[in-house]
Amino acid sequence: MTALLPQRSDYAGIASTWRADVVAGLTVGVVALPLALAFGITTGMGAAAGLTTAIVAGLVAGVLGGSNLQVSGPTGAMTVVLVPIVARDGVDAVAVVGVLAGILIVVAGIAHAGKLLAYIPWPVVEGFTLGIAVIIFLQQVPAALGVERPEGESTLLVALAALGDAAHGTVAAVGLVALVVAVMVGVPRLHRSAPASLLAVVAATLVASAAGLDVATIGALPSSLPTPGLPDIAVGDVDRYLSAAFAVAALASIESLLSAKVADGMVDGPRHDPDRELLGQGAANVASCLFGGMPATGAIARTAVNVRAGARTRLAAIVHSVVLIGVVLVGADLVAEIPLAALAGVLMVTAVRMVEVRNVRSILHATRSDAVVLGITAAATVLVDLIFAVEVGVAAAAVLALRSVARTTALTPELVEVEVDDEAERDLLRQHIVAYRIDGALFFGAAQRFLVDLAQVSDVRVVILRLPDLQVLDATGAQALGEIVADLERRGITVLLKGPRPEHERILRAVGALDALASEHHVFGDLPSAVAHAQQHAAA
Repeated sequence: MTALLPQRSDYAGIASTWRADVVAGLTVGVVALPLALAFGITTGMGAAAGLTTAIVAGLVAGVLGGSNLQVSGPTGAMTVVLVPIVARDGVDAVAVVGVLAGILIVVAGIAHAGKLLAYIPWPVVEGFTLGIAVIIFLQQVPAALGVERPEGESTLLVALAALGDAAHGTVAAVGLVALVVAVMVGVPRLHRSAPASLLAVVAATLVASAAGLDVATIGALPSSLPTPGLPDIAVGDVDRYLSAAFAVAALASIESLLSAKVADGMVDGPRHDPDRELLGQGAANVASCLFGGMPATGAIARTAVNVRAGARTRLAAIVHSVVLIGVVLVGADLVAEIPLAALAGVLMVTAVRMVEVRNVRSILHATRSDAVVLGITAAATVLVDLIFAVEVGVAAAAVLALRSVARTTALTPELVEVEVDDEAERDLLRQHIVAYRIDGALFFGAAQRFLVDLAQVSDVRVVILRLPDLQVLDATGAQALGEIVADLERRGITVLLKGPRPEHERILRAVGALDALASEHHVFGDLPSAVAHAQQHAAA
């Protein structure tokens, strides 16, 4: 546990980096403001909930997390999970789900589950990200058109229904979205480090106010942080929320660890501690929901901005939260005038930028299996839900990988050199003795093909199976080998085994495959001994 707690080394070198950390924190705070407000509104919990989440989760995860560069807060991926929870169980359910999820994440960190991310294939991650980007974009369609959000839990169906209501929308809302997109696309071309999203929101707010446009706005925000409180829930109702809590915990863990990994690759410095990162994110989720916020994760976009702005220690994440606290205390009245259409435009651009086109193109051009996995994961994310998508994506990747490995299994016939002076007898023995070299992996995925190939052996007296080049053997493969040995022996064909590895011989004995041999002495350590024994059987 000691290794998972804050260390003095977390702030090593801060004497020389604090200025850069403060500047980075200010920059990220400015970038995070419109995103936090937008994500809070999208979930149905309100702008104040998004802002509270960015402040509390950003501060707690910044201090307790395992990355010196990670910036946490509300994210689009988490929004996708929370929207159906709010629609089904109401806003109050989010606090319960978030606290339970935070506890689960803390337990995962203590159990050292952080390293499991390495087992999620790249096509699954990219398909997951692509699907999330599509959902975030679709979620903004009603606000972008200036229409009421239609009823329903399916993001795709809700967006289609909103398009059907487009005739009742407002040109003003669409115009503000276009303005935001233009500013966010154009400003970086003039100055890369300028806070394009904030400038876009400011521009849209000024235009809406000056022109007196009749568009929906954020509305009043509290001028102080809410006081913490426990969610109102009976012990017997906990099981109702466990499924949602597991989904939130899984998403928060995956996205946070991915974000921390991305940050590691952007700068030379200490790598993140995945287990401590889980502990910090779990604590951040509990704290955020106790203060009236919503579940949070490490945010890839804000973390990337933090690194590019020069951050080197977690002081930057702390400053980011302090900046947002200043907004609550001083600028709440100004924030209330921001049009919802402006925030919709910000999230639409953010969704498009989430997709790394180069990565998607690389996967599609790599192998057909990788392309299938990416497509399945993205489609499941949009049509079902995120956790199901990851499960299906990993399962599909595993099946296709096993299929690929199974194809590497080869049964190769080899010429046996017999030591007999008489040429006619030598030719006869060669006809009656055949050797096969088994290469690759003999496991459940390749066992059936192995059985079919070897069952074709006929018109011989002795079969030598060479096993030293066999790389993988499981119980199913060993059983298949035992079945084919028993079948050949029943047909009067003696089977000799040459050189199984010690670990493979143990498996063969455990499943009884060696019991099918005519004699326990039919296992040989070298090929000449096996061939000599085969000659005796063939001659007899």
